[in-house]
Amino acid sequence: MNFIKRPWVWVITIIVLLGLWVIGAYNNFVSLNASIDGQWAQVEVQYQRRFDLIPNLVEAVKGIFKQEQAVFDAIAQARTQYVGAKTVDEKASAASNVESAFSRLLVIVENYPQLKSAENVTRLMDELAGTENRISVERRRFNELVTEYNTSVKRFPGTVFASLFGFKERVLFQAVTGAAQAPKVQF
Repeated sequence: MNFIKRPWVWVITIIVLLGLWVIGAYNNFVSLNASIDGQWAQVEVQYQRRFDLIPNLVEAVKGIFKQEQAVFDAIAQARTQYVGAKTVDEKASAASNVESAFSRLLVIVENYPQLKSAENVTRLMDELAGTENRISVERRRFNELVTEYNTSVKRFPGTVFASLFGFKERVLFQAVTGAAQAPKVQF
């Protein structure tokens, strides 16, 4: 009964409730915005992991090519010497070089059925593939948060509060143009 006699209590109650509702809406936008920023940081962590792995992968691949190149160069050079040899002594010497080069190849193959650097490349490729999967997951999570935020910004009455407090739509992560086509790799 006292409420009916005192309308200012109703006005104050309504103003307080509206104020709490506005504060809640504002805090919701702040929380969603912070979640998006945090998720983007996770995407960047995975990008950094990728950028850290790539030079190691490149060096390991260079190592394979150096190992193989040295052996194959020795075999090719010895073969060329044998083909170009005119005398028996030159052919015998060239044949020894061919056998020496082949024996080095056989020792490498026997001692290292899988070249150490090939194992490194395989391991690094697996890590890189795992990192790419992590990046994909983090991007998806980022897009989910941005979608939730953008929906809140667009939906009424959120759109009123968003414009009042300066919250704008955020951009979704999108693949670059041409990403649907696989790159061509040639050796």
